[in-house]
Amino acid sequence: MSRAVRFEEFGPASVLRVVETEEPQAGPGQIRVRVRTAGLNPVDYKQRSGDYGALSLPAGMGRELAGVVDQAGEGCERFAVGDAVFGTVDGGAIAELVVADESTLAAKPDGLSWEVAGGLALAGQTAYDAVASQSITPADTVLVSAAAGGVGLIVSQLVRRTGATVVGTAGPANHDFLASLGIVPVVYGPGLAERVREAAGGPVTAAFDQHGPETIEAAIALGVDRSRINTIATDPAPYGIARVGRGPNNPATLDELARMAVSGELVIPIEASYPLDAVVSAYERLEEGHLRGKIVLTL
Repeated sequence: MSRAVRFEEFGPASVLRVVETEEPQAGPGQIRVRVRTAGLNPVDYKQRSGDYGALSLPAGMGRELAGVVDQAGEGCERFAVGDAVFGTVDGGAIAELVVADESTLAAKPDGLSWEVAGGLALAGQTAYDAVASQSITPADTVLVSAAAGGVGLIVSQLVRRTGATVVGTAGPANHDFLASLGIVPVVYGPGLAERVREAAGGPVTAAFDQHGPETIEAAIALGVDRSRINTIATDPAPYGIARVGRGPNNPATLDELARMAVSGELVIPIEASYPLDAVVSAYERLEEGHLRGKIVLTL
């Protein structure tokens, strides 16, 4: 038997339980991962609350993990028992043992901490794919909302790597941190468009939203072309904008994100790390917001 996080009804974090389950077995082309860390993401609690697509109950929790291969199915060629890996699965990542197609995971470099590896794949590829959907150049000034959060912080740094100016929304406690990364911080809330206009010192030409309508409406008010506004936080249809998030699992993208994290080109702070048995507290903290980076569970 192994332990895993499950929920049998939709609701708040308190519906989560750590339960005993039968050990999963790796099939052909699959590996079984003994999970060391698992990242928490907003999509998790949206699913748990019943607000995000159809889901059969009981259900597992989490999509992001890092760990060590302890079983390899027939035909596996990329990974062997003992290899350190990280990546995403469709669900149930918060468990001691998780089975995944080996083609969807990436090798964890020695220089990448377990905490960062466990919280990198979903947020990282979401940010990477979103930024890649726009041809950002050094001439751009880009508005990024929730710029200190899991996805927004990576978006901001990837945009900065192009040479563009980034104006990022965040609470005051994260302003010095963002400024240290070359991001111009502004407080979210009423009057956002005017604060961004003043901070930008010129036209804002693109926007990446991780927060919701406030950012989108500010970008429109600032004259950003709607084709250059991307959201992962709300329905884009009423605004006539794009919604580009994470595409298919791409180990090559994960390799590049890991390389940048190890080299220091990409800063991934860990807001908090919780043990598996504190999963309810971990999600309650995630849902409070105002994070700097990621929350992870350690198994």
